[in-house]
Amino acid sequence: MPSDNAAPPLDVDQILADPGVRIVVCCGAGGVGKTTTAAALALRAAEQHGRRTVVLTIDPARRLAQSLGLTELDNTPRQVKGIDVEASGGELHAMMLDMKRTFDDVVLAHTDPAKAAEIFANPFYQAMSSTFSGTQEYMAMEKLGQLHARGEWDLIVVDTPPSRSALDFLDAPARLSRFLDGRMLRLLLAPARTGGRSMFNLVTASFGMFSRVVQKVLGTQLLTDLSGFVAALDSMFGGFRQRAEQTYRILQARETAFLLVAAPEPDAVREAAYFAGRLREEKMPLVGLVLNRVHRPAVPELDAETSRAAADRLRSVGGHEGTVEVLLAHATLAEQAVRERQVATRFTEEFPQVPTVSVTAQPADVHDVDGLRTIAAAISRS
Repeated sequence: MPSDNAAPPLDVDQILADPGVRIVVCCGAGGVGKTTTAAALALRAAEQHGRRTVVLTIDPARRLAQSLGLTELDNTPRQVKGIDVEASGGELHAMMLDMKRTFDDVVLAHTDPAKAAEIFANPFYQAMSSTFSGTQEYMAMEKLGQLHARGEWDLIVVDTPPSRSALDFLDAPARLSRFLDGRMLRLLLAPARTGGRSMFNLVTASFGMFSRVVQKVLGTQLLTDLSGFVAALDSMFGGFRQRAEQTYRILQARETAFLLVAAPEPDAVREAAYFAGRLREEKMPLVGLVLNRVHRPAVPELDAETSRAAADRLRSVGGHEGTVEVLLAHATLAEQAVRERQVATRFTEEFPQVPTVSVTAQPADVHDVDGLRTIAAAISRS
């Protein structure tokens, strides 16, 4: 039977307290508790280690804001009040990525007001800034770069986007920055300027993932909007790629710590393994795996088979229905725990040197700061 100690234990407090660590990136498949984990770690960094911390979430759900006692989160960091930082001297701020607002801010920072107004009015820009495949991931990187450049935070905790694949967080910014390369777009537009049909054919073939808004703009109108978009943003295209590359280098630096977050389910663990392999290839610092929602029986030495056998014996003599139900429930939980350990072993056998911590499944969703403290303490093994 696989052991819970198959991988070295993860010391999260050591990471959070290290002044050399300025960015913690929580990544993994969707629905595994990344947002809650990111918020819990940020809270602990502020309360226990006295760090001025900001948590950037990409999750549009309002539960994080509610759990932190905020009425809402937006694209600007908001300080979380009422947390226990009197002794530590730390601070906690929280924000939620607004994809379009971040794109707008980039435009405003690199153009004059008149040019910015022209860009904002362009239908191609309106669709791209809201729905282009990869824009959310790119803008998450853009916002991370902005926060890092400001130098106001001891620690930035990032909750990566809920993507089809966790790898999108690494891949999409590069894809989008390549698309936004001025030379490429000018090349695409060349046939249209000469009256050829090849641009139209290429546009309709390549932009299939655009939103319905863009799909409705066909033919001459699409080319007009695209041409105007290129002309208006021409001076900015190189900056998109440059900033993406700068942030990518930050993610490779020692000041960044990647934490994989997974649940003990085959798809989530497989996704975590893919991501771990990619981080290793890209020489990005993977510091550990947080295995969420792990089930543990109250009496681990009593296995499922023995528990079911005892339930059968008691049922045969009668009068012990309550005990029988408890034994059967324990057997079911014990079987689930064995399955989860077997699933987790698929990761630890492939990456035996990656430190791991298991977090016991909570009886209810996290709705407040106390719940976040409970999660943080469990991750920190304290």
